Amino acid sequence: GIDLQPSRCELPLEADVTDEEAMRGAVAAVAERWGRVDILSTNAGIAVRKPVEELESHDWDRVIAVNLRGVFLASKYALPHMGCGASIVHMASVVGMTGTRNRAVYTATKGAIIALTRNMALDYAGRGIRVNCICPGFTRTPLTEKLFADPEREARFTALHPLGRLGEPEDVARAAVFLASEDAGWITGVALPVDGGFTAGQAADI
Repeated sequence: GIDLQPSRCELPLEADVTDEEAMRGAVAAVAERWGRVDILSTNAGIAVRKPVEELESHDWDRVIAVNLRGVFLASKYALPHMGCGASIVHMASVVGMTGTRNRAVYTATKGAIIALTRNMALDYAGRGIRVNCICPGFTRTPLTEKLFADPEREARFTALHPLGRLGEPEDVARAAVFLASEDAGWITGVALPVDGGFTAGQAADI
């Protein structure tokens, strides 16, 4: 038969990142199991594709709650269990660096995460805790599935990336593993584009 029980190195948990008590409890469970938190990766996110005047207040509040409050709560409750050599990797986006039409609140949260990353890097450097963030280009995930459903639109998005393809989850995962590892031991406060050249500029010959 197949052993469906989690290994001693796994602790499956489910928590709403906007719920303070849920996040406090989830982090406490991890700390109780292993005694400390070495790596925190914050990557829960949602998007609403509207400019400011078309956004409903509840749309704004919900995206802020998941994308930014969730980062705050996870960090707040993980940090007391983190020591020298620990690493935090936040998930931002290239749109937090450049802006993108019709994504006002999503872009606002990702820009805020970049700024928060820098501030946290300063605040916790004295404890030997590194804080960085990743800014992916357009990557194939469930969040972007609808964007790429139309082949013509997919081609337009692909053309925005000079390396000639969209991102895959593995591209972002490899960057996260690097930033969390000792190989990045002298890197903190960085917003790292993983974007196939998206933020380098326009690839078209103009």
